[in-house]
Amino acid sequence: MIPELKKTSEQKMQKSLEALKADLAKVRTGRAHTGILDHVHVDYYGSPVPITQVANVTLIDARTIGVQPWEKPMVAKVEKAIRDSDLGLNPSSQGELIRVPMPALTEERRRDLIKVIKHEGENAKVAIRNLRRDAISHLKEALKKKEISEDDERRALDDMQRLTDRYVAEVDRALAEKEKDLMAI
Repeated sequence: MIPELKKTSEQKMQKSLEALKADLAKVRTGRAHTGILDHVHVDYYGSPVPITQVANVTLIDARTIGVQPWEKPMVAKVEKAIRDSDLGLNPSSQGELIRVPMPALTEERRRDLIKVIKHEGENAKVAIRNLRRDAISHLKEALKKKEISEDDERRALDDMQRLTDRYVAEVDRALAEKEKDLMAI
């Protein structure tokens, strides 16, 4: 029972960390990366689809993303979808290629983005601590029902704390890396 509880808790903590990393990837730094456009949807014959399903998204240079729709009539729709997104990007089309330059970030905007990522990090830490709390309550319940011994419970509690500490440190590392990325000019 205890190994199963540890395994499921670790898997859930890993998912929380992956969700944080996905959220951090969406926060725009001054440099371009194709993941920024992942959540932009385009109207494709009446149904909204991710931009990656109607176009080839590549990096032209460090500050420019290139989007090349597979169908010529989609150029205007893809350009409009990028412009209307909440990313603050201003695409321009050159024939069938849409160039999306990444505007440089101001110092104030960088500070605001750091506040956003710290908030995301705190949410991830809370999720990890909630998973620890749930595991501890399962252990206490098992002890109450005499399914495990007090020594087993104590060892499992220590293991859960070490696991929690490890994932909280991973969250801190991911936040520090993203903050360094944001402050780089």
